[in-house]
Amino acid sequence: ATRTLSYNKSTLPMLRRVAFHSWRRQQRSLASLPSPPPPYIWKDGELTPWESCNLHVLSHAVQFGASLFEGIRCYQTPRGPAIVHLEGHLRRLLDSCKIYRVDCPYDVGTLAEACFEVVHGCGISDCYLRPTVLRGYGAIGMDGIGSPIEVYVPAFTFPAYLGADAFQAGIDVCTSSWSRAAPNTFPGMAKMAGHYTNASLIKMEAQANGYIEAIA
Repeated sequence: ATRTLSYNKSTLPMLRRVAFHSWRRQQRSLASLPSPPPPYIWKDGELTPWESCNLHVLSHAVQFGASLFEGIRCYQTPRGPAIVHLEGHLRRLLDSCKIYRVDCPYDVGTLAEACFEVVHGCGISDCYLRPTVLRGYGAIGMDGIGSPIEVYVPAFTFPAYLGADAFQAGIDVCTSSWSRAAPNTFPGMAKMAGHYTNASLIKMEAQANGYIEAIA
């Protein structure tokens, strides 16, 4: 049997809103890293070609999510690029390393210089930085002892996370069926890549049900 959708003038605005939000969800789901990418990533003390910064599939970071990171915005200003709350972010990065017993070989000052170096080296100002400290290829056990510590600072263009019009138009949000991890499961104050599998499930569930984001 064929079902016909009936509507009148009063339902048209609602249908337009549904179509518009569906289009916005599709656009946001297409967000990806820039192509072509920036020329460099700061890696262990020097600017390294973007395409040369690779990890082995058996590195501890890939196998167990052993990667500490920060996400930092940088904006163009009349005085040049300005990185938001840089030292605070980097202090938290080193605190995360300490919690997970990862001995980062660089201090806050050196990492701050690395952030500005990669921004200038890549020739971008409005961008997103993700300084990352990880355990590389070596150990096979859960503790990661024996894996080298590698430090990266990529910088790349990254649009507003929820869309440029989120503040004006709002977003569709649901309550997730997933819960946040309890404080005694893992240290939520540390930004460890492995923690974000929970957030990924929350995000994917929301999008699968037609929402932009979820609250858990």
